[in-house]
Order: sequence, then C-alpha cells, then structure tokens
Amino acid sequence: MFDLPKYGDGICLARLTALLDVLAIDRARLRRRSVVVTGSNGKGSTAAFCAGIGRAASLRTGLFTSPHLYRFNERFRIDDTSIDDARLAELVTHVVSTIDNVSRQRKEGFGAFEAQFALACLYFQQEACDLMVFEAGIGGRYDPARLVGTATTCVASVDLEHVSLLGNSLALIASDKSDACAAGGTIVYGENCWPLRDHLLAYNHNRNVSSVFIRDEIGIANEQTSDNGQTFDLSFDEYRFRDLTIGLSGAFQVDNAAIAANLFYRWARTASVQIDDAAMAHAIRDGLGKTRWPGRLETIRRDPLTVIDVGHTPDGIARALAGLHRTHGNDDWVLVVGVSHDKSADEIVALLAPAFDTIICSSAYHKGAPPEHIAAAARRANPAATVHVAATIEEAVTLSTRFATELGRKIFVAGGLFLAIEYATAASGGQARELAFF
Repeated sequence: MFDLPKYGDGICLARLTALLDVLAIDRARLRRRSVVVTGSNGKGSTAAFCAGIGRAASLRTGLFTSPHLYRFNERFRIDDTSIDDARLAELVTHVVSTIDNVSRQRKEGFGAFEAQFALACLYFQQEACDLMVFEAGIGGRYDPARLVGTATTCVASVDLEHVSLLGNSLALIASDKSDACAAGGTIVYGENCWPLRDHLLAYNHNRNVSSVFIRDEIGIANEQTSDNGQTFDLSFDEYRFRDLTIGLSGAFQVDNAAIAANLFYRWARTASVQIDDAAMAHAIRDGLGKTRWPGRLETIRRDPLTVIDVGHTPDGIARALAGLHRTHGNDDWVLVVGVSHDKSADEIVALLAPAFDTIICSSAYHKGAPPEHIAAAARRANPAATVHVAATIEEAVTLSTRFATELGRKIFVAGGLFLAIEYATAASGGQARELAFF
C-alpha cells in the first residue's frame, strides 16, 4: 500500500466498486450505517466530534481520517483506538493482493487513498461497527468516499484548494464536495458556506437533496472561550442545548461541533437507530465534551506556553490565528513558521507574519521549503519584525524556547502540518527526522 502512487489512473469509482465487491463489502449496510464528512478545513475535527457522539450513544464507532499526524495507524480507529500493528499488516496484505488482481483484470492502477478507504471499509465491517464516519480525501464527486452512498453528509467549510481538480471558484468546489451525498439525502453546511446558500440550494434541488446551514436552520449562541475550551448554546429542530462544552480551541471548532451534532442526529433518524430524546441529548453533550483532536490549536507545553496548528490552507491558517488570539491573547508571541515546498509560501506567511514581531523561519524534514525562502517572505510581509532562520526543526525548538524564556513570550508554531508535528516531536525529545508521513 505504501508503494502505491498518490492517485490512481483517472477516475477511481468503477475500479474501486470492483474492489469493494471482491472484498465482499456489504454496500447496503455501509450506506445505512455511515456518514461522510467533506470540506476544505475542519473535516478531521468534525469527523472526530461525530464519532465521539456515536461512542457516547454506546454505538461501536469506526472513524477513517487522513492525514495521520504521528503514525499511519491513526487513520483507522474504532472507539477512539487506532488499529494495532498486527491487524493493520494483515489487512494491508489482503487489500493489496486483492488490488493486484483487480488491477490486472481492469488494466488500471489504484491510488493509495483508494486502498486506504477500502481497508477502512473492510476493517469496520469485520468489527461490526454500528456507525462508520468517513472523512473524504479531495472533493466529493470523484472521491472514494462517494461510494459510501450515504444520505447524510456535510461540507464543513469551503476554501480555494486543489483548484486544478475541483474548480477555480468556491461555488465549483462546494458543488464537488456536495456530490458525496446520495440523492434524497441531506447535507449540513458549515458557516462559511452560507454565502453560497442560493447556489447550493439550486444545485442540490434536482437530486432532491436537502441543504441545512449553520446559523440558519442550526442556531449557535452565547459562545464563550477559556484556556480549557469553549462553551456555547445550540439549537435545531426540537433540541435546545445550553452550555455545551468542547475541549478544542478556535471559534471554528464550535462550528464543527454544531455540524457534527446535527449530522449525527440526522443520521440516527435515517438509519432508524433507536435513540430516544434523552439519550440523544446525553450523547451530544457527552460526546462533544470528551472529543480530543490533536494538532488543532493544541497546547503541547505550558512552560513556555507552546501552541501548534496543522492548518495548511489560507482559510485554515486565518481561522487558527483568530482562534489563537481569542484563546490566548494577541501579544507576546514568538512565531515559528515553515511551509511545504508545494504550497504558496508568500500567501501563507503573509497571513501570519504581520501579527508577530519575532519570527523564526524553519523547514520540516518532510517536504519543507528552504527556511531562507520563508524568511524572505516574512520580511516582505512584515518589514518591522525581527526574523531569524533556523536550519532544522531542532534548532527552531531551541531558539524559540530560549526567546520565550528570556523575553517572557509564548510560542505559536504554524504554516503546515509537517512543521507543526515535527516541532511537537522534537520539543518532547523525539526524533522528528524519523516521522513517516504518507
């Protein structure tokens, strides 16, 4: 599976259907017992919240997400426990050998994400999961997750990303992601999709797909933020929740939690799961409150206070910065920034640099752009800042920790997933160079 290319040959839906058939995946049960989470940012958190509600409802819950942060096993979870090494090796062997056979028959090559999706379907089926939560990879129209066939999906947010595949406008991208939902179903849209409401209502009409929007049919009020998390009120249909609590920082996580609560509620109704009103209310409150999702405005140290964020799109980074300031204040920060070489350093650094007067530019071992390039972008974005270059992640940890200690500062690490996770690993004494990203 690790040797497969990122993408297969052309559109995957037909060959992946053949693979699921050979693996004997019960497609009717898959469709009935699953939800799909799509979006540009916030997919992982929303999926984790939804799975948390499922566990709180005493349902055996599978969760398929990507990318992983520290270990590949994280992508396949049941009841918040990652698949163990032995079981993963067994399933990889089975899925890859089946892919080889199907590829020869169809004369088509599979991609890595297709193989992972098939593995998740097989694993969750073998473990008789009551609820399966699938995070889509890219888009929704041609993404493997479309083959789930569920009538309950969401679009957590929309941003300009993968434009060569999804389209060069927010309307095109939102439309693509909406296509993960089966005809006759319901899509829950995050708050930043609301400006596209008229387009999405018209787009979904011919497939008899209902569109439900945060801050419209789903009400959020009285948001409060503290160092320990956030509280808010939530209302939809006959439910009125006061003082729901989540442990994740950033106003966008309130949005994600609200999407997940409504997504689970709608899935339970369509799947004819026997959950009465009291049990539903308990599951939503308890599940949201207990969900943890690392890497998203995560505090990895208290002395000095160090916060990392794995956001890597402009909208995701802007949301993270706003959440950082709302939770921990605007002042007294050291920024550690790095960008992957396949991203726009100027665009990402321009969002971050103006908010900081001390900036350390570094490079992740995996796909990191040269730190000198990041430093040049930082100086263009904020000529008044003091900009330092750290050639390695370890040097960035040492330098930022010294500055924070000597100057009484806090540390924010942002710009991309690989930088943030490598920094967290090095800061805890681990070997950042040895992390195996996929």
